[in-house]
Amino acid sequence: MDTTAVRHAYRRWAPVYDFTFGKIVEAGRKHTVEIINRRKGRVLEVGVGTGLTLPCYGNQLTVTGIDLSPEMLEKARERIARHRLENVAALHEMDATALAFPDESFDTVVAMYVMTVVPDPERVMRELERVCAAGGEVIIVNHFSQEEGVRGWFERKLAPFADLIGWHAVFEVDRVLMCDDLRLAERRTLRPFGLFTMLRFVKQPGYGRLPQSIAEVMPEAKRKAGFAVRPRLVEPVRVKIKWQLARALVLGRRFLDTRYWRSLYRRLANQLAE
Repeated sequence: MDTTAVRHAYRRWAPVYDFTFGKIVEAGRKHTVEIINRRKGRVLEVGVGTGLTLPCYGNQLTVTGIDLSPEMLEKARERIARHRLENVAALHEMDATALAFPDESFDTVVAMYVMTVVPDPERVMRELERVCAAGGEVIIVNHFSQEEGVRGWFERKLAPFADLIGWHAVFEVDRVLMCDDLRLAERRTLRPFGLFTMLRFVKQPGYGRLPQSIAEVMPEAKRKAGFAVRPRLVEPVRVKIKWQLARALVLGRRFLDTRYWRSLYRRLANQLAE
């Protein structure tokens, strides 16, 4: 799916977006804005669309929005005028793979339901990282596909129709876990039905190079001490393993907790009694 296909798809979506997909993602959008409203400074919303989020931002924030679709932006401008949103600085028709902003221009950069739409999500992530100020946050809200189950089967069936529906049904989370200076600070499943996930990154310049520099120094020290040296895992794989281990620990604690079994016994007894 190229840039032209995206423009065509969202030209079709623009008249009905607010009443269709806009309703589906409403809960995730509001939750994300609540987090952003705890912050101050300049906000860049990538893929602002029809501007559904714009009235929800706090007045302490200065908001800039970009989108590839002129039809979507026209509706966003109407919304700004209707709600008299003085904290919205500007809206631009712009490609997210080549943002026309200087480095470190924004304190918060958010891209909601965008990554499965753009032709080159890795390049978009690099741009979001570039325009975010040091210590700022990059927030991604997106659908990430599953490999197994009914949902995974359905996503694979939808994959050939990306140009028609305007987004990629098959999209792995590893594709956005690749920036050297972005530390993943939070990962949260959103409604409805856990279809969408919020990833909150903090920009820490040198974060990605620090583990690499340690890895370059440690092997020699380990060899001198007589330890076997194992190859360093790729960042996305390490993140995935950490989440799996954390989940296993939570489940393990639950199975060892006698209060959990008492609660389960009481629920079963009540159901049988009914």
